Order: sequence, then C-alpha cells, then structure tokens
Amino acid sequence: MTSSSERIKKDIIDTLYWDNRVDASNINVIVSEDKNVRLEGKVATYTARLAASQDAWTISDVNFVDNQIDVEYPRTLVLSDEEVKSNIEKKMDLSLFIDESTINISVDKGIVTLEGTVDAYWKKVAAENLASDVMSVLGIENKIAVVPTEDILDKVIAEDIVSQLDRNYQVDPDDIDVEVKNGTVSLSGTVPNWSAFRAATETVENTSGVKIIKNNISIDYNM
Repeated sequence: MTSSSERIKKDIIDTLYWDNRVDASNINVIVSEDKNVRLEGKVATYTARLAASQDAWTISDVNFVDNQIDVEYPRTLVLSDEEVKSNIEKKMDLSLFIDESTINISVDKGIVTLEGTVDAYWKKVAAENLASDVMSVLGIENKIAVVPTEDILDKVIAEDIVSQLDRNYQVDPDDIDVEVKNGTVSLSGTVPNWSAFRAATETVENTSGVKIIKNNISIDYNM
C-alpha cells in the first residue's frame, strides 16, 4: 500500500470513529493502489451503513467507494416485516411533505420497496430517507416515480439548474454539463471534491420538473 493509500485509509477510519452515527469497531477499510475504497464488516442500522459511505467519500483523493457493509440489528430489536412497514407508514403519515396515500410500501426480509408517485424529485429522496431511519430496515429499493403537477419545458429545467449552480459557492458551473430530455437530467463533467458533487446533485434534486437523474459526474482531487 502506498503512502497515499495509507493516508486515505487512516483518514477514513478516523472519520468513521468520529461520526456518532457509526460504530466503526466492526468496519474494515480496504484501499487499493488506485485509491478505490471497499468497506466491509457490519453495523447496527441502515442509517449507519449510509453514513459510512458518506464519510468515506468526504476524504480527499478517494476515487470510488464500494460499500459491502452488512446491517445486523441486535436480535432483541429485530422487527417483523409487517412492523417495519407499519412504522414507515406512520413516519410518512406524520410528514408534512409526503402524501402517504400515493406510495405503496412492501417489505421482504428487511428489504423495503417503495413504489407509487410523488410530484417532486426531492420528495422521492425524502421518502427513502424516512424509510432508512426505521429499525430493522436492511436495504431500500426506491421505485417511486416522479410525476410533476405541471409540465415544465426541458429548456427551463436546464436553465434553472445552471442558474442555481452558478449561485452555489461550492460548485463551478463550468465544470458540469447539464442535459435535459423529457424531464430526465443527465449530469457529466468533473468536480474537485465530494462537497461539490453533493451540491450539484442536491441542486438537481430540488429543481422543479425533474423526473429522473443520471449522474455521471466524476471527482478529481487534483483539479
């Protein structure tokens, strides 16, 4: 392992131990010579699994993160699939932004499938976030379709995205190419860090009229 790979591994491990959402004691971090990261081991919640990926991506020079961490809830806390479904439904029912009646939830051995429709892409993301925070969830398949309540021209969607990227200090809009076709947004280009990647992604998620996102942005820490 090169000194750069060793530094990446140490920084990831230190970050995992710092993150209060994650119990890093059972996580193994492997960093290849080409700076690809593989996370193995187990954590007690699905939220912790997601957080581990996010933590790894925040470290400079990381090219890719392969999250192979398993979720193993303490046996005394394991809920049945019906209980998981009921708890997700309750969370969505309490949400001010999600119409639970338009979303179908099914659970099979801890794997949650979300189907149905919402009128904005960020609500699709919000529904998944609500489900991920429920005890005994092992994974999520988000099949929710985005059906905007009004038709917005692709040109307007693209202009809105580019304008907001230009206002965001974390992103240089010249680094990102935005194409929109029938509400499907394709992003390409290269950004210098994970913060810029997330800022660009969240900009698109929160833009009116977006139905599907194809994110092909790469990260180059040497920019």
